[in-house]
Amino acid sequence: MNQALQFIFQIAILIFSVIIHEVSHGAVAYALGDSTAKDEGRLTLNPVNHLDPFGSILLPVLTYLMGGFIFGWAKPVPYNPYNLKRPRWLGRISPDALVGVAGPLSNIFLAVIFGFFIRFSGAYAFFPPAFFQIASFVVFLNLVLAIFNLAPIPPLDGSKVLFAFLPGRAYEIQRFMERYGIILFLAFIFLLSGIIIPIADFLFRIITGLGV
Repeated sequence: MNQALQFIFQIAILIFSVIIHEVSHGAVAYALGDSTAKDEGRLTLNPVNHLDPFGSILLPVLTYLMGGFIFGWAKPVPYNPYNLKRPRWLGRISPDALVGVAGPLSNIFLAVIFGFFIRFSGAYAFFPPAFFQIASFVVFLNLVLAIFNLAPIPPLDGSKVLFAFLPGRAYEIQRFMERYGIILFLAFIFLLSGIIIPIADFLFRIITGLGV
């Protein structure tokens, strides 16, 4: 696969993956009683409704030019936490946590599905080699997206999960993290983001069976 075609496929896969991520947030919020995402036309796979000029276009191009790997995001799907209902089976866990974790779980689901195609590639010998190259990128990119978004730092999804499990007396921790979230986020990007690739690579090998 030549470089230009590889770039096009990677951009398409990124857009598809981040859209699935965001729609999953909105779908879970809708299932829990909040129709904000639906009312704003965000429960759709139409890329036009989700693309962010910086995160979906400029950043992927920059990351590709600088390191050969594409990364980015879509516009966050809006939801109103006050409209969310708490299913009985959630217990004391906040519905926010369910909405928050839905995005990363959708990326993990995509990684596992395409990873199985690679692991059991012998049963799909009729697929061209390029398919497995694309599938490998789908798996790795979605693992990176899931791990990145699960970091417990506002505004990432992991912060909603973290806050859901903090005891009431830890509210000051939540307030601190929300107040200084952008600083913590930038510190994470510059200091700790390097751990994401090794973790994603480890999970990639487990899911696909390659290099294990």
